[in-house]
Amino acid sequence: MKKIKVEDAVGTILAHDMTRIIRGKFKGVGFKKGHVVKKVDIPELLKIGKQTLYVLDLGKDQLHEDDAARRIAKAISDPNLKFSDPREGKINISTTCAGLLKIDVDALLKVNRMDSIIVATLKNNFPCKKGEIIAGTRIIPLTIPTKNIEALEALTKKTGTILSVKPYRSLKVGAVVTGSEVYKGLITDDFGPSVGKKITDADCTLIKKILVPDDITAISDAVLELKALGCELIITTGGLSVDPDDVTRQGVIRTGADETFYGSPVLPGAMLMISLLDNIPVISLPACVFYYKQTVFDLVFPRVLAGENISADDIAAMGHGGLCMNCKVCHYPVCSFGR
Repeated sequence: MKKIKVEDAVGTILAHDMTRIIRGKFKGVGFKKGHVVKKVDIPELLKIGKQTLYVLDLGKDQLHEDDAARRIAKAISDPNLKFSDPREGKINISTTCAGLLKIDVDALLKVNRMDSIIVATLKNNFPCKKGEIIAGTRIIPLTIPTKNIEALEALTKKTGTILSVKPYRSLKVGAVVTGSEVYKGLITDDFGPSVGKKITDADCTLIKKILVPDDITAISDAVLELKALGCELIITTGGLSVDPDDVTRQGVIRTGADETFYGSPVLPGAMLMISLLDNIPVISLPACVFYYKQTVFDLVFPRVLAGENISADDIAAMGHGGLCMNCKVCHYPVCSFGR
């Protein structure tokens, strides 16, 4: 710490808080410890009676908190992320596109075990909007040895970026709505206000929707028709329970699709089935999607949009956090479901 004239302080770092008093209106911190003095600050400092200042005298092996935060953010983030300006030593990291947040959890743990460095994030696989804050970072003290930041940078050169966003794709989607009761017009087809809206909200195009009875051949033919139309994702709804009339699973398998899994540890959505038909994902959704606002579809759909092939292990892992609490006011995805 050294003493310096106010007029010579531009570019230096304040070593302590400075109080500002406006008679009858305000008394509090006018300039915070760690503030980098700018030319426009000089008249204000003089107004509060400061002729000289105590400023930090950083050595070559020390970094100010703002510079450290910038280097941390740059080291841990991929090009689909952007950074705020430092504010009180903290930088927010946000998305430049809508997509699926991916976090190297093991590498993040190593970073947060480093001396005086913290990175706080949303959960892995969080579905992000464009411009959404997904992480924040800072150092704990006002300054930090440069070698600490260099150690983090060396780590990320080995691991790759710790935070990344997989952009969503705008897919051509086809739908097969099963159920003889819907096909015959005995009940209303609720695909549009439930699943259909989520498809269009995701900037995808519903190429065609086909209504079919509970018939293996009809279901199979409809799926193959959508494939021939160039659909990049095929969704079937209903017909997945143990009832004798429910034959959607058999119909999808008849197309030659490879079943990745059937059954998920997610409620609502236990009867989910996902298959691949010549690398085209086929998501078979249970009828719960017509009743509940959020279901297993909301957990798997973003991952398909991000280009991920969902494995049986991925689905098994969804059991931890796979219980929707069916809150009266839904705040998904800002909740425990799927997290």
